Amino acid sequence: MEGAQEKSPESSSSAPGSGESTASAGGPEVLPPEESEGCARPLETAPKKLCGYLSKFGGKGPLRGWKSRWFFYDERKCHLYYSRTAQDANPLDSIDLSGAVFDCKADAEEGTFEIKTPTRVITLKAATNQVMLYWLQQLQMKRWEFHNSPPAPPAAPDAALAGNEPALRLELEQGAAELQEFLCPVKTPPGLVGADAALQPAPAMPQALQNISLKHLGTEIQNTMCNIRGNRQAQGAGHGPPGEDSPQSREPQKEEPPSPPDPSTPGKDPADSLKPAPKPSLTANLIQKAKRQNSTFPLFAEGLTRNRTAQEKALALEQQVLMLTKELKSQKELVRILHKALEAAQQEKRVTSAYLAAAEDKDRLELVRHKVRQIVELGQRVEALEQERDGLAQTVSLREQEVQELRQHVQLLMDKSEAKQQVICKLSEKLIQDSMQLSDKPPVPPDATDSDFLSQQEKMEHLKDDMEAYRTQNRFLNSEIHQVTKIWRKVAEKERALLMKCAYLQARNCQVESKYLAGLRRLQEAMGSEASECAELLRQLIQEALQWEASEASAEAVELSPISEYDEYGFLTVPNYEVEDLKLLAKIQALEVRSHHLLAHEAMERPLRERWAALGELAPSVELKQLLRMGVSQEHRPHVWRWLVHRRLQHLQVPGHYQELLSRGQTCKYPAARQIELDLNRTFPNNKHFTCPTSSLPDKLRRVLLAFSWQNPSIGYCQGLNRLAAIALLVLDDEESAFWCLVAIVETIMPADYYSKTLTASQVDQRVLQDLLSEKLPRLMAHLGQHRVDLSFITLNWFLVVFADSLISSILLQVWDAFLYEGTKVLFRYALAIFKYNEEEIIRLQDSLEIYQYLRFFTKTICNSRKLMNIAFNDMNPFPMRQLQQLRTAHRERLEAELRELELLKAEYLETRASLDPVMPEGCTSEDEGDAEA
Repeated sequence: MEGAQEKSPESSSSAPGSGESTASAGGPEVLPPEESEGCARPLETAPKKLCGYLSKFGGKGPLRGWKSRWFFYDERKCHLYYSRTAQDANPLDSIDLSGAVFDCKADAEEGTFEIKTPTRVITLKAATNQVMLYWLQQLQMKRWEFHNSPPAPPAAPDAALAGNEPALRLELEQGAAELQEFLCPVKTPPGLVGADAALQPAPAMPQALQNISLKHLGTEIQNTMCNIRGNRQAQGAGHGPPGEDSPQSREPQKEEPPSPPDPSTPGKDPADSLKPAPKPSLTANLIQKAKRQNSTFPLFAEGLTRNRTAQEKALALEQQVLMLTKELKSQKELVRILHKALEAAQQEKRVTSAYLAAAEDKDRLELVRHKVRQIVELGQRVEALEQERDGLAQTVSLREQEVQELRQHVQLLMDKSEAKQQVICKLSEKLIQDSMQLSDKPPVPPDATDSDFLSQQEKMEHLKDDMEAYRTQNRFLNSEIHQVTKIWRKVAEKERALLMKCAYLQARNCQVESKYLAGLRRLQEAMGSEASECAELLRQLIQEALQWEASEASAEAVELSPISEYDEYGFLTVPNYEVEDLKLLAKIQALEVRSHHLLAHEAMERPLRERWAALGELAPSVELKQLLRMGVSQEHRPHVWRWLVHRRLQHLQVPGHYQELLSRGQTCKYPAARQIELDLNRTFPNNKHFTCPTSSLPDKLRRVLLAFSWQNPSIGYCQGLNRLAAIALLVLDDEESAFWCLVAIVETIMPADYYSKTLTASQVDQRVLQDLLSEKLPRLMAHLGQHRVDLSFITLNWFLVVFADSLISSILLQVWDAFLYEGTKVLFRYALAIFKYNEEEIIRLQDSLEIYQYLRFFTKTICNSRKLMNIAFNDMNPFPMRQLQQLRTAHRERLEAELRELELLKAEYLETRASLDPVMPEGCTSEDEGDAEA
């Protein structure tokens, strides 16, 4: 195209006016080769059309067999249309090639191949194997071009698109080169494909009825009527005046030109030589009318139809626009250069004026020095450019040496090939001489040995042919597999990008809906219990928001990691509150959970899973510590927890010990068995595994708690152990592993007396937490102290059950991942982080009752696990273990002193009570006296 645009002005200026008229009348054939290459018109640069006659296997009953069809490829839709003949106005059907694969079988009939789409398999047959391979290669290339083409052509040429066009063309050429590595390109069969095939008569069928498509009978009738109408109009036009026929008769001559004009007669006008004779005008009119009738289906080659002029004009206009765009770009570049030159001239003028206007020699000398400095700088730039030029020259010389070496290598290969050719020629001559000597000998009567030899030789020839056919089939199938794999990868990348985009849009939608519900809640709080139309409308909106489900609103939407009613561990995603205000909060929480899940799925969860998969064998390390703090993926969590438990209980775990404890519990009943039975029904009422009557987890939980009561009689059973064991069962799904996990938490991770009757260690930790809150969050503690709020009523249960029933399941299990590895320090970190996460919301509340009501459920509103983890392990630093141990020791001593003092007061009270005689006040009667009177 660039060459055509550059040469067209020269050719137009050098050619006379008669030459231009010749080109317009006779087409590009009358131009010399130099001019035809330079004056390339849009028609000539258009891509070659893929069309031709093929046999299609189809039909039913007696009409089932091969039917001749005209096939034409549509580049816009990547469809292969087909009709009965090339003159038909409407296609019978089409084949979608965008998701199709191609196959050819060596043992099939000659020229037979298949197009397999997701819905059907189309069997086609070409005239020869060469035509078949040409069609297969072209269809492969068309499919590859369609998948690598932009989604939609722009209305006007864009600079960015024009810039990307060479890259796209290079990618398509690379794809074609890769296919040529498997199978050499097949030459275009003359007269069997393309525009020339449309001018050939349709292949004759044994029976005319067999070629008709009964499945598309309506389309066949329409095409027949159009052809008959076109023939009648052509016949009527053919008997018209000669002056009317001449403009029409010249059109076919462009497609089928007569013998080219004699170059020895330059004075002869080529337009006169192209005038048709009276007899061929009728044929030309018939073809022209057939072209006019095909305007309803503008998909055939321009050699047959005239309705392609609109598309040709559009293509020409697009090329003109591109040419004008390039010219405009060059003009802008020229203007920019002229601006720079003008600025330089103005600068020079100002300097000269300043030099002339300088009154003293000192000022002029300063100007001269400035010029000298500029000259030195320019000299340095020139030296740098010369060095760069020398480097480029060295690079060019190295490249020339490499090219020379490659030429020598090619020459050696050519010499080697020539030597092989000489050997082949000598062997061929020797073979001919031997055959001639055998022919000179008298013929020997054939016997059984000669017949066997001939049959074996014939079989060998057939095997060679079969081997060559299988080799060709193998090459084509390899190219097909290669191209389909690349297309599949591209489609997978596009699908992944679209899924990420959909996930982002769904997350934004959840965020908007969450803000909408939060706004409704704040309006409800602001309006209070006022009875008005606005309050009624607000209640109606809240009720509709609570009843609305995303799955019903977008039934046809793409589901990307959907958040169902229950999560993967059986917990309710939306808690079932009875109070309407809390229901609204639960809905907001579910939307925020879904939003964070969608946003974190691709950005965080997938890289985290890849890091866990690449970790290999588990061993204590900084990397493992970081991964555990970020959370373990669901598929790795059971294995990691078992390793963490075994790491803490290597000295306690004994094979068969759990079964021994269960058998001991069957022989004698433990006193705490009744309390265990009562707590079983109260364990995680929001988890389907513990509320479903058919679930086996309640029975497993009962056995785990009974075994632990025999394992540790000093504790036996304490309320809260049921939740710890339940979390272990949900993750490990094995009651023995859950039992040892419970033992590890109570006996090795938690301090002693944590679950005793006095809960001494638990109370100590609550006091330590108060000190840490005062240190890390002084503003919050001052606000809570002002309203006399005691946080131990809330936080004691957090520490006893390790946040079970407080946090949502995804964050809860992330806390447990770090807790099983690092210990109780994690509990303090996350307790501080929870209060820091909601600090502003708590400070905003100005009533102790509201604060206590908010503290009951505010942990369920935390949805951003990444933010909470960063607060716990980054914002709360420094957090040394030595400080924690010192605070525990100090508070334990104070608590034990208080308990001793309390015991002394209790003993003194009992002694005082026992030393006093029971004196009855006057007017009071004892129970015995009352009974006697009765």
